[in-house]
Amino acid sequence: MLNGKRIAVVLPAYNAEKTLEATVRELPDLVDIRILVDDYSSDRTVEVAKQLGLQYFVHDQNYGYGRNQQTCYREAIGAGADVVIMVHPDYQYTPLLVTAMSSMIAYGVYDVVLGSRIIGGREALQGGMPLWKYIANRFLTAFENLMLGVKLSEYHTGYRAFSRDVLTKLPLLENSDDFVFDNQMLAQCVHFGFRIGEVSCPTKYFEEASSINFRRSVKYGLGVLATSFQFALQRIGLARPAIFSASGRRLQPEPGSYYAAGASVHRH
Repeated sequence: MLNGKRIAVVLPAYNAEKTLEATVRELPDLVDIRILVDDYSSDRTVEVAKQLGLQYFVHDQNYGYGRNQQTCYREAIGAGADVVIMVHPDYQYTPLLVTAMSSMIAYGVYDVVLGSRIIGGREALQGGMPLWKYIANRFLTAFENLMLGVKLSEYHTGYRAFSRDVLTKLPLLENSDDFVFDNQMLAQCVHFGFRIGEVSCPTKYFEEASSINFRRSVKYGLGVLATSFQFALQRIGLARPAIFSASGRRLQPEPGSYYAAGASVHRH
């Protein structure tokens, strides 16, 4: 707990058995709620989560990173969280920044806080980010800053913290089940006027750290461009995308029928 606010860490997992324990061991003591959502892993992710004493939920099939986040946020809100930090269980981002990120929201400075791999200069490349990914990151970020009218150092980090207010008011159920969910969510935050802050975050790329391949990266990049164009078109009144609608579908407190709590779902 921090400033009277309950702090939750959510871990969207897929085949994370090798790195999950190292990630969880570095979570600070102020974390009140620790939730893992497993997106139908083929390894021992769920067993490790159980051994670590995490609250966990298991999808009945592989739905994708975006759907995983929806489950994470729904369950964190249902558990009474006031601040929710998404930490990837692949140990690519240091969990030691959870205190700093959550405090910026718990004390009312920001509504959203991003762990940026770019603010620190060449830290991303020094941490092992492939050059082509770095170049794509910089191009897409510059394009989005232009189209969205804000100035962030990057939009593509997976290390994020949100206030409860953000997670209950954004129409998250209108977003993709795939990786572009991340980008759509930040565009929604800008559209609905939430305050976004950033902290410098070192990162490390290694064999066990999850990373999307080139083909899926291209698909993600195209999705980013599409989201930016949708934002621009709705701003000038030429389109009304559901992801930017105040009446769009939001997270509901009822758990989804596509996952189970606390036990593995039967594999068909």
